[in-house]
Amino acid sequence: MVGFITFGCMKSTIEEIEKRFDQDVERFSNLDTGQATTLDAAFNLELITQAISKEYPDGISVLDVGCGAGNYSVKLAQKVKDVQYTLLDLSKPMLEKATQRLNSLTSQKIIAVKGDFRDQDLKQGHYDVIIATAVLHHLRDDTDWETAFKKLYNLLKPGGSIWIFDLVQQHTDALQGYIYKDLYGAYLTQLGGEGYRDKVFAYIEKEDSPRSLMYQLELLQKVGFTAVDVLHKNLCFASFVGFKN
Repeated sequence: MVGFITFGCMKSTIEEIEKRFDQDVERFSNLDTGQATTLDAAFNLELITQAISKEYPDGISVLDVGCGAGNYSVKLAQKVKDVQYTLLDLSKPMLEKATQRLNSLTSQKIIAVKGDFRDQDLKQGHYDVIIATAVLHHLRDDTDWETAFKKLYNLLKPGGSIWIFDLVQQHTDALQGYIYKDLYGAYLTQLGGEGYRDKVFAYIEKEDSPRSLMYQLELLQKVGFTAVDVLHKNLCFASFVGFKN
């Protein structure tokens, strides 16, 4: 694989990832900034939830995979009424925070599921919308990616869609070095200094196994999505959507 994210190294376990996020709830609870380490976080939060509201004006079932503190579901609840939310996350504190925030915005019962979506017995063909933001980069090898995408496809109703915002890899070493290390590195340095940049790079190296935007778009089509579209890309972060007939 290319670039500075070395897929062959020993990656964090699910338990290690869960522990880190257990300790970081408040940082993920800001609708104005979103997750600051992700480029255009607040923009994508508004972009994706507004786009969902245009496609599905009301009365839908939403699965928020890796919901974190619930920013996307909270933002969507401000735009779309009568939504049945299923929140899923590895972290119990994150899940509790997301549920608490969303409870004040919907009269529908919120279903909260703690765990890894790959292992959960979720209802197939049940959801109109799946939101997966800053979560799929934790997938590992190609088999894991394809199996996970196929599962997400099967969870959707006909006419449903998946909305993704995530870290993406570049195709060549030169592009990866320039876009990720140089440009994204400069953004992180401006955000919190060189020490902060190095800390973020270190946990990305340890935790994440991102794939390129084209890889993911092609994989969406391979598992059955009949239409895919790119919503936004800025350096090493992209938002995109897949629709199921």
